[in-house]
Amino acid sequence: MNRLFAIGDIHGCYDQLRELIEEKIRPQPDDMIILLGDYIDRGYKVKEVTDYIIELQNRHPGIRALRGNHEQMMLEAIKTGDMTAWSWNGAETTLASFRISSPAYLEDKYLNFFEGLLWYFEFNEYLFVHAGFNDNDPFNDKWSMVWTRRETYENPLLNKRIIVHGHTPITVDTCVQNVQSHNTLINIDTGAVYREADYGTLTAIELNSRELFFA
Repeated sequence: MNRLFAIGDIHGCYDQLRELIEEKIRPQPDDMIILLGDYIDRGYKVKEVTDYIIELQNRHPGIRALRGNHEQMMLEAIKTGDMTAWSWNGAETTLASFRISSPAYLEDKYLNFFEGLLWYFEFNEYLFVHAGFNDNDPFNDKWSMVWTRRETYENPLLNKRIIVHGHTPITVDTCVQNVQSHNTLINIDTGAVYREADYGTLTAIELNSRELFFA
């Protein structure tokens, strides 16, 4: 059986991402790897992360990159010219990493990458999303996909699936307990960019085996 991976929120943590991919996962041609969004902001190597993901997509046909709320805030800032919300959420490290003063100056290849990010991805019994779903209108409410935090779902389109997401930082211990309990909601955002106690880890999960990988 081919391996099926998901990787949590990266936030400019290039060194951890590269370690996780190159040393822990070591992708094979038939593997599928779903990146759950939030590649930018807060961390200092946003451009390196973005370049690396684009490179991965070129090397591995099984890479799927989802959209997080931070990418969405940046795209909205580009569209409207209003930087307020994005500035409150770490824009300065992204702009510094790309060496630009405004997201309007992003090169086309980066803009195309961010605009092309998926809102969600489904594969067999799994649903992958950055944050969560609107329980009443799950596959049309895009705002919920990048912002919603839910612990339960009533909609049979959702509660009969295994939903893998990030967005809300949890400790590694909580992540491990979640996976071991066979919860149908699997959060793998272990706060890679944060240096507080119990955080600072980038996490991946292989869904067929439920094996966790950490960097």
